[in-house]
Amino acid sequence: MTDFWLLLNGTVDSAFGEIAIMTLWEIVAVILAIAYLWLAMKASIWCWPAALFSTAIYTVLFWNVALLMESLLNVYYMVMAIYGFWMWTRGGKQHHGVEIISWSWQRHLLLCVVTAVIALAVGYFMANHTHASFPYLDAATSCFAVMTTYLVAKKVLENWFYWVVIDLISIYLYFSKGLFLTSILFVFYVGMAVAGYFLWRSHMEQQQDNQIAIQD
Repeated sequence: MTDFWLLLNGTVDSAFGEIAIMTLWEIVAVILAIAYLWLAMKASIWCWPAALFSTAIYTVLFWNVALLMESLLNVYYMVMAIYGFWMWTRGGKQHHGVEIISWSWQRHLLLCVVTAVIALAVGYFMANHTHASFPYLDAATSCFAVMTTYLVAKKVLENWFYWVVIDLISIYLYFSKGLFLTSILFVFYVGMAVAGYFLWRSHMEQQQDNQIAIQD
């Protein structure tokens, strides 16, 4: 009986130790993620280095709690952080970086339909062939986040609308898996995404005014 209690006590101590380590890394990832979003709202290229390091941490964290698509998504985020940095500094016709643009609702509708079909297929595969938690929700947030991150790199204004929906669903996913700090982070993300839309729209209008002034 004594051996049993010693084993139980050791297991509990080990579990709390692992939680403490995970929480510490989660705090670092949260800080970097907030920095990324804040800098992205201001259209600063330094958002991408912050994104690179934050997503590297989240790749490991999500894998450890069996959110497989979220983990793979963060590998993609790391690649997109490099691509986004290049696009914002060397992209565009003049290779001086891309400017904020707006897409038509028809283009967004087509994009949503295609992404939803892919998400259903991925969710079905995960539900039947992996140990993933919430396979369809996980797949949906991941697939739409893949598409939306590309829109950020291209500086498409409406990316912020997608993030609002993705973040609301993500709050439920992360809270359910015990990632409480990340859940709180995504509550702030929703508000910041709304603010990001208005900031980018203001930047875009200023761009258009500058182009008109140059033409005149």
